[in-house]
This record gives sequence, C-alpha cells and structure tokens, in this order.
Amino acid sequence: MDYDLIVIGSGPGGYHAAIRAAQLGLKTACVEKDSVGGVCLNIGCIPTKALLHVAEDLREAKHAKEYGLDFGEPKVDLKAVMNWKDSVVKKNTGGVNMLFKGNKIDLLSGEGKFLDKNTVTVGDKKYTAEKFIIATGSSPIVIPGFEPDGEAIVDSTGALLMSEIPKRFMAIGGSAIGLEFCDVYNSFGSEITVVELMDRIVPLADSDASKELHKAFEKRGIIIKTSTKAVSQKKTKKGIEVTLEDKDGKQEVVVVDKLLVAVGRRPNGLGLGLEDLGIKVERGYVPPVNDHMQTALDTIYTIGDVARAPLLAHKAMKEGIVAAEHAAGKPSAYDTIVPSVIYTSPELASVGMTEEEAKAAGHKVKIGKFPLAASGRAATLGVSDGLVKVIGDEETDLLLGFHMVGPSAGDMVSEASLALEMGATLEDIALTQHAHPTIAETFMEAAEHALGHAIHISNRRR
Repeated sequence: MDYDLIVIGSGPGGYHAAIRAAQLGLKTACVEKDSVGGVCLNIGCIPTKALLHVAEDLREAKHAKEYGLDFGEPKVDLKAVMNWKDSVVKKNTGGVNMLFKGNKIDLLSGEGKFLDKNTVTVGDKKYTAEKFIIATGSSPIVIPGFEPDGEAIVDSTGALLMSEIPKRFMAIGGSAIGLEFCDVYNSFGSEITVVELMDRIVPLADSDASKELHKAFEKRGIIIKTSTKAVSQKKTKKGIEVTLEDKDGKQEVVVVDKLLVAVGRRPNGLGLGLEDLGIKVERGYVPPVNDHMQTALDTIYTIGDVARAPLLAHKAMKEGIVAAEHAAGKPSAYDTIVPSVIYTSPELASVGMTEEEAKAAGHKVKIGKFPLAASGRAATLGVSDGLVKVIGDEETDLLLGFHMVGPSAGDMVSEASLALEMGATLEDIALTQHAHPTIAETFMEAAEHALGHAIHISNRRR
C-alpha cells in the first residue's frame, strides 16, 4: 500500500483528520482539488468573519460620538479591506500547509475518485491505502432562475468579492450565511432586504432567539420579509427586479443592485465512485453507519458536511479526529453535542434543545430568561438589546438548552456546551460564581431566573 490513510478534502474536517492520523503514526496523504483549507478557510468561515470584524469596527466608529469620541466620518478603502481579508486567509491556509509539512503529510493535488475500497485515482495517478476518510464538504444550492453570475447575482463566494458597495442589497435566505452578509453590507452602507421562506429568520433556532435577532436587525434599518418566496428576477436598467410572493399569494417587485442567493448548501458526495462500491449516496450525503464515522465499507470513513447535518466546521473537526483515531486502531467514537453560532451583530448562539424541541421530546420544561438590558456589563458596552435563555427539565433540573442573542454569544456558548456535556443542572449554573461585571454572568442570572431567585430582574416566569 502507498499509504496507511488517504483523506479526500483538506477543509477543517479533512486537515484535522490528516494531522491526527499522522500524529498517531499513520503514513498519511491528503487529496485537495482546490486550495488547502477548503471552503472554510478560503471562501467561508475565515474571510467572512474578517469582513464582519471590519463591519463592526466601522459601525462602532460611526456611533462613537454617543460616547464622546469623534473620529469624523469613516472612510472605507475597499481595496485595502479586501487585501486585509485576503491576508487573513493566506495566514490561515499557510498555517495548514506548514502543519502538513511538519507532520510529513503528502498533499495530492486533484480530484479523488475510488476505483475500489483500497484505491483512488487523483488526476492520472493511482494511490492505494489501507483506509480512507471522505471530507469533500458542500457547495451552495442554486435556485433555478437565480443562477449566480458572479457580479449582480452571487452566492457566498461572490459576496466576498466587494469591488464596490451596492446601494441596494438583498439576501434570499434568512439563516447564517444570508444574515452575516447582510450585516456586512448594512455596515458598509447598503440598503438591505432579507427574504425568508419560513415564518421567521433562523427557523431552526429557538423562537425567542429568532425574534430577538429579528428585532435587532430591524432597529438597524434592515427590512425582513418572512413567509416570502422569491419567484423570479429580471435585470433591467434600474437594477435587478426581484418578484416576491407572500404566503397569501400577494406579489411585489423589489429592485436591488446585488442579490445574494443563500438558501443552504448541498453535500459533495456525488462523483466519487462510491455507488459502484455499494456505498449509498443520499441527496449528496454519504452518511456514516456507526459512531466511528465508517461507511458500509469499513475501509472508508465519511466526515463533515458530506456526512450529515449540521454543516458546521467544528462538527467536521471533531468527526475528523474520531475517524482518524478509529482508523489508527483507537477506541474512538463520536458522542458530543454541537453548538452553533451566527456571527452577526448581535451574535446568535445556541446549543442543546430549543424550547419547542424539549417539549416535543416529552420534557416538562422550566425556562429562565435574562435580558441584556439588565446587565451592567452590557450597559458599559452600549448594548441594550439581547437575551440569554436557558431551558431546563422541571423534574431533574438538568440543563437542556442554551440560547443567546448578544455580544460574545459565540464565546459564551462554549460554557453552556461544557455544562451540557457534564450533565449540569440549572442549580449548578446558578451556584457557580461568575466574574462581575461580565457578559458571562448573564448565563448564571438566566439560571437564577429559571429557579425563581433572580436578583436583577423580576422572578415572574411564564
């Protein structure tokens, strides 16, 4: 065999798998058809967060007069912004390349396709291995009639390329990708419209968290149209005329200059030759058959977006480590909860069950809510919007879910994730001293509210 393990795809899941396998002594190669780091590092998580940071600084500079600081009217040099964003990407991808070299991982450039359970082709070459890990990620879903042209109509990749600031920007899709880009373009001065087919933005989130983010976005002047379908688009001299239809069948035309299609992503499981080996590919997914991330063939593992939902980088990373360890003969299995974050301003973060999910699962729930308007630390940050919500089981007091809209929610959710993993009760959280004044203590205060002894807000619970 040429290798002990070949990983197909070098995104977050793939490079974690390759590095962990190499650490465990496996002779490892990684196949990549584009750039090392995959979507996340090159055209996804990292460059998007870089732009969100610029957007936040720009927004803060504009509002600094409220605190007694006057920087004048901020000026945006888009070319410099793009160069900085690209430098962040280069630093991260360069780091992965160095880690590959340091761990003696061979990088094979091209598309991988299986010939049999121990052989893949990459370009015109064949490579054999004892084990394989599929980490081919996902691609943006295209709506018929709204195919991206890279300029006026874009997907998430095209939205990253800002040569000019559009006067009017629309996102079709009111979840993470659409909302994050709306945050960026709103901060840069675009008039924003969000179109969401479901009855609320971030439809998979807890309803209270969704409502809180909706309210915060509308306060920024962002127009949100829920229960609305984008029917068609037409390019005219005035711009892109987008025909929208609400749940009652009423239509309206909204004219924009740039249109983002962000209705989700499709896993990249087709074209790998897996069906010929007897491995099922379901709507692009290559689902694992056990907690070791193996497919129907025990020599082939699948991780990340291509394996199963949710399509999140940190889930792929954990799955990659599990697959690599199991491939190396270690007793490793995937058994963990997955937090999620939308990096808008304010951020929305959650882990565990929503209130609706907890009730559907048969739990008698008790709810604790703490508004950031009652937080001293939030007040020092000039923040009056936001919410922390905890969901517990009435009988056992166990924490079931955590949902937050506010600053640093993406960092806060890790504490809640640990609490869930450790089987913490609401009393455990309420009894744990949190430094004051911090945003983190709002988690404690929400737990206190659920238990009926909150200090800073009324203890009346619904």
